[in-house]
Amino acid sequence: MIRKTWKSIVIILVLCFLYLPILVLAVYSFTDAANIGAIRGFSLHNYVTLFTTPELVRMIAGTVVLAFAAAFFATVLGTLGAIGAFYSKKGMASAINTMNQVPVVNADVVTGFSICILLVVVSGISKDSFIPLIVGHVTLCAPFVFLSVIPKLKQMDSSIYEAALDLGATPFTALVKIVIPQIFPGIVSGFALAVTLSLDDYFVATYTKPATFDTISTYVVNATKGAQTTIKTALWALSTVIFLVVVLFAVVMNVRAGRDGRERSGV
Repeated sequence: MIRKTWKSIVIILVLCFLYLPILVLAVYSFTDAANIGAIRGFSLHNYVTLFTTPELVRMIAGTVVLAFAAAFFATVLGTLGAIGAFYSKKGMASAINTMNQVPVVNADVVTGFSICILLVVVSGISKDSFIPLIVGHVTLCAPFVFLSVIPKLKQMDSSIYEAALDLGATPFTALVKIVIPQIFPGIVSGFALAVTLSLDDYFVATYTKPATFDTISTYVVNATKGAQTTIKTALWALSTVIFLVVVLFAVVMNVRAGRDGRERSGV
């Protein structure tokens, strides 16, 4: 009984540590307070500012477009890499898995600086072309897509693919009609994770983005260094919107996964 009580207390403390700061920020986003302190009157001013200020709208739209574009390319590369590693010989598969771990454990600041040196300084590609920024985010996200797809490949019955080849299907047809549907949940999870990583990234974007472009992360950091009070408080509303979208997405994904699990089990 005492052990169960302590487990509950620990869980509650961890949840408070994770979510209480976000909830406090969400509460203040619905007030007209200029600073975190005494709660003042209810107001939607921060949300009006967020969605009516052209600078903020352009920043949000640009970040979302970048995240989905980078996630698309990262998902394609990560999925192909996972399939290639899975069907490679043991030595090659081990080497690919090891190389995939390097960007995962490597510091983002090292990744961003390295890409800047390689593409901008050595190759001479202008940062205004957005190519270094997109390449940087794809490099950041693709290894995590790889890690999301590999478990699904290991769960798959490999004999189905071999049976398709024996029945006359080409390797490409078997890949598209047999393998991809089997690992599709992992691909979706990898894509969602890639979008989240791109939205959250600061260091890679700092080193590779054009001077006139800001992502949400770089804008928020710069906004704390002297932006107008109305802009700072509008970012509270932005944080709340992002949190609610993430919660909604997580709930939908879990509900759908539970429904699919019940259908497969015949319940």
